[in-house]
Amino acid sequence: MPLFSLPDRSVITIHGADATGFLHGLVTTDVDGLEPGVAEAGALLTPQGKILFDFVLFRTGEGLSIDVATSEAEALAKRLTLYKLRAAVTLSLPEPTPVVLGEDVPAPQGAVTDGRFRRAGVTLWRAYGSSAEAIEDHASIIEDGEALDALHIKAGIARAGRDYALSDAFPHDVLLDRNGGLSFRKGCYVGQEVVSRMQHRSTARRRVVIVSGEAPLPDTGTPVTAGGKPLGTLGTVAGQSALAILRIDKVAEAVADGLPVLAGDVPVTVSLPAWTGLSFPAPDSAGTDAS
Repeated sequence: MPLFSLPDRSVITIHGADATGFLHGLVTTDVDGLEPGVAEAGALLTPQGKILFDFVLFRTGEGLSIDVATSEAEALAKRLTLYKLRAAVTLSLPEPTPVVLGEDVPAPQGAVTDGRFRRAGVTLWRAYGSSAEAIEDHASIIEDGEALDALHIKAGIARAGRDYALSDAFPHDVLLDRNGGLSFRKGCYVGQEVVSRMQHRSTARRRVVIVSGEAPLPDTGTPVTAGGKPLGTLGTVAGQSALAILRIDKVAEAVADGLPVLAGDVPVTVSLPAWTGLSFPAPDSAGTDAS
């Protein structure tokens, strides 16, 4: 029942009469439908439909908060300000904020449930600022990221900078269509046409998978191959387990042909996170996204 410290996060707050509508029309998440007390995944996309910024967001009183990597916080705030125009919203300057995650432990007042992990069957909350500082058992907070990496791998939840590069992945690649971070019921937002086309044509071929090695796995960025052909690269690695974004149609072909899948020189097995409901496409339908 661990507690984890996230020292590299910042929070942008958005207030005002138009706050919800403003953000709802920009990001991938159904902001109108945010459940109180729950943080959901989200992204601001390029016009070409790729992830420019990723974050989690949640309601705070009458406003909204965006939890984003500190390295991207200032750029995200500036980008949101460009879209503001005459909307009745006020954006706070991003500030590094104490953030503590708790898995299967009582949450402090003001904490929010992480909706991504809840879908994966993991009870995880996020506490911010004074709520994080009020946690009594600070001596047990884990600063080392390896345990948190293992939790992300087990749950199949990818992170920008570790599992994919910003501006290089579509929402479907990182399972935003499955983890609550991508709405197909709301109107337009930046990059929406491309995302909707991928959804309706079932053309998503790259997906987050869980990689299990027969020996300790090599470093992040190591190619995953079958028959000498690339399938993708390793993302977060913890011992003999890792996340990777792979071409699942190519993985299916390799398995059907009896070819070993390798991460570097290490034989591995590959599985899709069970909570997604996805399955590998049949070889004769390679190129489609079966679910």
